[in-house]
Amino acid sequence: MERTGSTHSTDSTDSTHSPGSTRSSGSTDKTAATPTARALRLTPLSLGGAGLGNLFTAVSDEDATRALDTAWDAGIRVFDTAPHYGLGLSERRFGAALRDRPREEYVLSTKVGRILEPVPEPSGDDPEGFAVPAAFQRVLDYSGDGVRRSLEASLERLGLDRIDVALIHDPDSHEEQALTEAFPALAKLRDEGVIGAVGVGMNQTRIPLRFVRETDIDVVLLAGRYTLLDRSGAELLDTAAERGVGIIIGGAFNSGLLVDPQPTSTYDYQTVPEPVLANALRLKGICERHGVPLRAAALQFPSRHPAVRSVLIGARSPHEVRDGVEMAELPIPDDLWTEV
Repeated sequence: MERTGSTHSTDSTDSTHSPGSTRSSGSTDKTAATPTARALRLTPLSLGGAGLGNLFTAVSDEDATRALDTAWDAGIRVFDTAPHYGLGLSERRFGAALRDRPREEYVLSTKVGRILEPVPEPSGDDPEGFAVPAAFQRVLDYSGDGVRRSLEASLERLGLDRIDVALIHDPDSHEEQALTEAFPALAKLRDEGVIGAVGVGMNQTRIPLRFVRETDIDVVLLAGRYTLLDRSGAELLDTAAERGVGIIIGGAFNSGLLVDPQPTSTYDYQTVPEPVLANALRLKGICERHGVPLRAAALQFPSRHPAVRSVLIGARSPHEVRDGVEMAELPIPDDLWTEV
């Protein structure tokens, strides 16, 4: 969303020197733009903002800035945040790090659906898993007015002049309102040139599939449903490819299980079921036989689908950013993909 209301179109070509652009021979080239006005400059890797919003554990402002700067230096130009992440902390950190960067060189997405309302007498930490004071409460609002209020508040926290992509965030309990109120409001802002693109961000497939089939949505951010372990998003991705809707994949590691599977690992932030752990260990064994780290295969797997334009990494430090870039660019033999 842009305060001035002027139109800023996004370039339709991907960066040719961006992280993850070196692919194994079986992968699909992503340099072609998403068709028509939906084209966005999306690098193969994106930086997600939940971790930098202090998800589960605190990250200092200095470490967050270094992680964002490292991502920029590595060629990452897609940044995803949300009011939900750290009760606005993630947006403030992303805005501070990007404020002096050339505005036409990156794509910034944030989300609508949760409005942050001040708590009169705050106490304790945020009850939804972020290591921040509970100074605000989240109010679900997928109305047209709520969407506009959310975007204006995000602009204030970001300190930026516009938002490139507005994603309807987790409308699980407000499905019809998201389709009939939030989406039309965002589509109007897009058509007026106030925002660049409209999407939905969820960790399920049914509702995003409705958006793809019933609206002219531009992009879907799908978390955890198209990974080495969970391929339930295949129908959504196939339909998106047919309709020219771009897919951004989040949760490629299924909350860490596909980094190093252990009985103590979590799967989608829950205790890992034994059959899922066994499958993860099987995948790890395949990767080891080919001399490939499991996390490299996990990070590259989603991009083999033609609908996938970018894969999010939830890095919290410069080291994690650099590791993500290295894993995304690691050559992987075709035989491995055949086995998994």
